[in-house]
Amino acid sequence: MEGTQSNQFEAEAFIKRWTARMGGSERANYALFVVELCDLIGVDRPDPAGEETERNDYVFERAVRFRHDDGSTSPGRIDLYKKGCFVLEAKQSKKREKGGEVYEQLAFALESGRGAGTATLERPRAKVREKPQLSTWDALMRSARKQAENYARALDEWPPFLIVADVGHVIELYSDFSRQGKNYAQFPDRNSFRITMDDLRSPEVRARLKAVWEDPFSLDPAKHAAEVTQDIAALLAKMTQTMERRAPSDDPLIKGEWAFKISKFLMRCIFAMFAEDVGLLPKGAFLKLIEQHQGKANRFHFAVNDFFATMGQRGLFASHPGGHQEI
Repeated sequence: MEGTQSNQFEAEAFIKRWTARMGGSERANYALFVVELCDLIGVDRPDPAGEETERNDYVFERAVRFRHDDGSTSPGRIDLYKKGCFVLEAKQSKKREKGGEVYEQLAFALESGRGAGTATLERPRAKVREKPQLSTWDALMRSARKQAENYARALDEWPPFLIVADVGHVIELYSDFSRQGKNYAQFPDRNSFRITMDDLRSPEVRARLKAVWEDPFSLDPAKHAAEVTQDIAALLAKMTQTMERRAPSDDPLIKGEWAFKISKFLMRCIFAMFAEDVGLLPKGAFLKLIEQHQGKANRFHFAVNDFFATMGQRGLFASHPGGHQEI
């Protein structure tokens, strides 16, 4: 309990410290912001950079070279890089590539209100839950994300995560667990990829960031799906064996027919649960049926047969305790 309270106190102090500095220079503050964020989420701080670039696996200002279509190259520096984990780009940090100076001039003009007509730099006041209008701030964040992709390309090592940080305001996460650089998507989804300072109060959010730093592939949804599938398969196998032991006879033909009926029954159950998940059945309809018949196995098969028959006809389900329920 003390650890939890301590972490919560640290989160409050971090939020207060950095939200008070919103609007400051990202270039001047981003390294300190990241270091204190590392302390908050419980990961190691970045290492000092060495002379041998290829050995700088977790550093600020990691040097790269951009290759251009005309065969030339130019230098660049990643705001923060951790090998096998992420590229982090702080919004509006100075660019060191072809066109970088132009980008800086445009960003400065936009932020100071001298840019595109009446455009102003306006950050969302709260987490965006619906599709936001494209503001100058959104454009700058998108530009920073694109820059992070360019750095990842220059590395010849597509990391599983790109991070875009607007110091003292938000941290955006994008993932591509295939590591092909073709599909960096908002992580974990379009509603939660943008982490505000207030979100850092959540232990789950802090744990997510810690995983990005230390074990990014533990966040791969495909891995979780595979693990869940294996667990379900093991449970179904155990259930099948239990039901097969109840065969009415040891005759091979009868046991074979019994096994077929069990397989058909389980497939129907799986389909019913799938139909609930995708909205073809009322939420919780099949689960309620199971709960109502706990300890009543001798009656469950009548109720479930009624359920399957009604589901097939898309009619009324009479077994619901509240009366008929349309399914």
